[in-house]
Amino acid sequence: MAAPEEQDLTQEQTEKLLQFQDLTGIESMEQCRLALEQHNWNMEAAVQDRLNEQEGVPSVFNPPPARPLQVNTADHRIYSYVVSRPQPRGLLGWGYYLIMLPFRFTYYTILDIFRFALRFIRPDPRSRVTDPVGDIVSFMHSFEEKYGRAHPVFYQGTYSQALNDAKRELRFLLVYLHGDDHQDSDEFCRNALCAPEVISLINSRMLFWACSTNKPEGYRVSQALRENTYPFLAMIMLKDRRMTVVGRLEGLIQPDDLINQLTFIMDANQTYLVSERLEREERNQTQVLRQQQDEAYLASLRADQEKERKRREEKERRRRKEEEVQQQKLAEERRRQNLQEEKERKLECLPPEPSPDDPESVKIIFKLPNDSRVERRFHFSQSLTVIHDFLFSLKESPEKFQIEANFPRRVLPCVPSEEWPNPPTLQEAGLSHTEVLFVQDLTDE
Repeated sequence: MAAPEEQDLTQEQTEKLLQFQDLTGIESMEQCRLALEQHNWNMEAAVQDRLNEQEGVPSVFNPPPARPLQVNTADHRIYSYVVSRPQPRGLLGWGYYLIMLPFRFTYYTILDIFRFALRFIRPDPRSRVTDPVGDIVSFMHSFEEKYGRAHPVFYQGTYSQALNDAKRELRFLLVYLHGDDHQDSDEFCRNALCAPEVISLINSRMLFWACSTNKPEGYRVSQALRENTYPFLAMIMLKDRRMTVVGRLEGLIQPDDLINQLTFIMDANQTYLVSERLEREERNQTQVLRQQQDEAYLASLRADQEKERKRREEKERRRRKEEEVQQQKLAEERRRQNLQEEKERKLECLPPEPSPDDPESVKIIFKLPNDSRVERRFHFSQSLTVIHDFLFSLKESPEKFQIEANFPRRVLPCVPSEEWPNPPTLQEAGLSHTEVLFVQDLTDE
């Protein structure tokens, strides 16, 4: 179920929020949201800045802070292995060393003074990272031009991206900082780093990120890891939910020794990765279980809502049906009332019945549909409409009917029609002094 602060987010922003929380380990969803909003919901920028904040590394998207930041290396359990340069042997070796010592001292002293003075004139261009990926690609090309294509697979991305992938995949990350001006860099790259056994080990068991410290991206990582000499290797992994340096290898190390040291570091810290994998699987299982519970709850909620909807529809249907029946009853009652009023009105309008002695009178016996008989006298001069009105006023008569004569058999035009706009009189209709007429019920037609 979505948290309250996620209610106004789009689906894409919610997915970025969950991914950002998983990558950075921040528990507060509101803090994750604020971090993404500060970076315009740019996932890579937000993750890199968060990891840089944890490691003390300047962001590749923002200018570096004024004070130098460092990777957290306060853990005293970091394994450090330093290879010192071999001492001169024999008189010839010591003689050459003593002769070159003043020149080396003078050279490096002047070089350091020149670099220090140059900082006041022009800031170090390496301190501002503008194209970190370009720095990595440039170093890869120069490395292959100088040492060939047989080398460990370089991670083609920024240092922060390499940290993110290593954390997500729970793998070791081996960082190599290349000192272009150091006298041991060429020998290490040719003999150790490009050795087939070393290549096989690195490619199979870890991610490998490398860059020259002359490049802004490499210099940024150098400021964070604080190497003492070259060649420099650092092993980084997820430990205690943070990306931590667990091993440092410095100096000219031989291939066999390099393999042994890397293997030792990985074996010593493998339990942390196993523990993290178990915790991550447990978190994933918990998340899947929570998702299944949420889905089951939503399914149950939808089923309840569907039942409630059907119940409301059925209730509304019954209400409408009852209302319709009631309206029909009212309409039928009004119709019957109107019919009764119309019968009474017709009855009141009937002319008086002639006396039996009147020679112009006609005695008519009506046979109704219910087999009952009604008898009344009418005058020859009266219209057939009077006969119809008389029958209509009777309680026993149907609502709609026609009057038929038997000899000859015919329907009397008692109501106005196209053929008989003005119904004829009894005399014009050919009725005799005594007639029997039949009332035909037309109500259902």
